[in-house]
Amino acid sequence: MNASDKALSDTKNLSEQAHARIRRDILNGELFPGDKLQIETISERYGIGIAPVREALNRLSSEGLVVRKSQRGFFVAEISMESLEELVKTRIWLETLALRESIRRGDEEWEEQLVLSYHRLARTHRRMPPEAGRELSEEWELRHKEFHLLLLDRCGSGWLLGFCSTMMDQAVRYRSLSMNVHPSLLRREGAAAEHEALLNAAIERDAEHACRLLADHYTTTLEGLRDVVSGKPG
Repeated sequence: MNASDKALSDTKNLSEQAHARIRRDILNGELFPGDKLQIETISERYGIGIAPVREALNRLSSEGLVVRKSQRGFFVAEISMESLEELVKTRIWLETLALRESIRRGDEEWEEQLVLSYHRLARTHRRMPPEAGRELSEEWELRHKEFHLLLLDRCGSGWLLGFCSTMMDQAVRYRSLSMNVHPSLLRREGAAAEHEALLNAAIERDAEHACRLLADHYTTTLEGLRDVVSGKPG
């Protein structure tokens, strides 16, 4: 590898690091909606050069987590109740389509992976211990997304899975921001049982029931976030 290729590779690796770290902080609610993302400040914050940070912000802009405003720079994308309602509605449309196909096409290996994923999620604590310095468990979010994506995994469309994955990330952002304001949302009653019911319906190959459960699961979460996202006292 010549010097030019090495420099390009190094920049790409740093851009990936910047993208992952900024994205994580947006999804976890460390960077707030509307925050201005000064390239120099972000570069200093993460100890990564200006060029990789700019590339990462452009990429996050294409993913809908960052907004680039003409002549004003980059900002963390705003949130609203209307946007959340649209997100949940679209998730239900696409994920029930994917879930129905995944159940139809799934095999024994898929069932085993799904059971294992569910048990990993059930064993993972959502709340971090006090000494961790933060409320939310990143591992729980990873396990949660893994389980929900695995439900859809055998749908037969990489495009559809990609769209669903992106929407799951957007939903994480709303939950994280809301839980930072209202920690009691960490203890939503019934969420664990809803995951177990989804698992059972999928394994029993009851697609209609599984799709109803998934829609109810998202609608219940939406209603739990409504007052916090709308800015009403909870």
